[in-house]
Amino acid sequence: MSHLQDPTGIFQRSEKNPILTANDWPYPANTVFNAGATRFEDCTLLLVRVEDMRGISHLTVATSKDGKTDWQIDPQPTLLPDPENYPEEIWGIEDPRITYLEELQQYAVTYTGYSKQGPLVSLATTTDFKNFKRFGAITHPENKDAALFPKKINDLWCLIHRPVYGGGQAHIWIAYSPDLVHWGQHKILIEARQGGWWDANKIGLNCPPIETPEGWLIIYHGVRKHASGSIYRIGLALLDLDDPTKVIRRSQQWVLGPKLPYERTGDVPDANFPCGAVMNDPTGELYLYYGAADTCMALATAKMKDILEFLKNDNS
Repeated sequence: MSHLQDPTGIFQRSEKNPILTANDWPYPANTVFNAGATRFEDCTLLLVRVEDMRGISHLTVATSKDGKTDWQIDPQPTLLPDPENYPEEIWGIEDPRITYLEELQQYAVTYTGYSKQGPLVSLATTTDFKNFKRFGAITHPENKDAALFPKKINDLWCLIHRPVYGGGQAHIWIAYSPDLVHWGQHKILIEARQGGWWDANKIGLNCPPIETPEGWLIIYHGVRKHASGSIYRIGLALLDLDDPTKVIRRSQQWVLGPKLPYERTGDVPDANFPCGAVMNDPTGELYLYYGAADTCMALATAKMKDILEFLKNDNS
């Protein structure tokens, strides 16, 4: 098996990895990672989390025709924290997820606002990735790892999010809204496993839900704590198309974990953390964009048919 391939054989790391580093940036940056992803004007667009030399994060657009090479990066930050008007952003904005809402003809960006009370989920919309309409905080702290479904279900918008509560338990939740502002009907969607599992005790959504003929594909992370730190690995689940509170399948194994030097060494070692994925329709491949060790951006690809087949055979 190639060292670029994950142990399950589904995802293949790009030979260009890491595809983006702070050295590529047109202005000073400590690290670049955890980018949201979408298709925009015949390009792949990444909204990259950039940590500056103070340790505060903002978001910057990078685009590529082939989604792999020749990235064009905005010369200045695209979306900066605005703590004067949105005090929940005082310590930065992080880890964006992008969902195109066809009904509104807009892109919704959910991101983490780092407030004095802890991280929470904020929302903004845009049509051009230059001008953004901020909705402000849509959850209380401590909450993050949130993304919208691309369309309403039973006439309500759906949000996946990840609150943390007593004892440090962290499960994946779902909520509903008539207007993207007021959220209710919160319930646990996927529980973290217990014991020695790779996704025991703490899990969270990575990419926005992806509609497939078999169901909504959920790409999520599990955090395995050990004596010298934590390991962030990636797993899969499938939700019912009409009722996303129903989990049809969930992988027992992780499908992408830290293995190569750029994934194992960095500001946060042993962390593979995608925030966005894009379908290459002509090839049937999913392009998964992930932050590696909270230091750089990397790419892994997989055939969607292989992902769905894996889930059928590795169902817990």
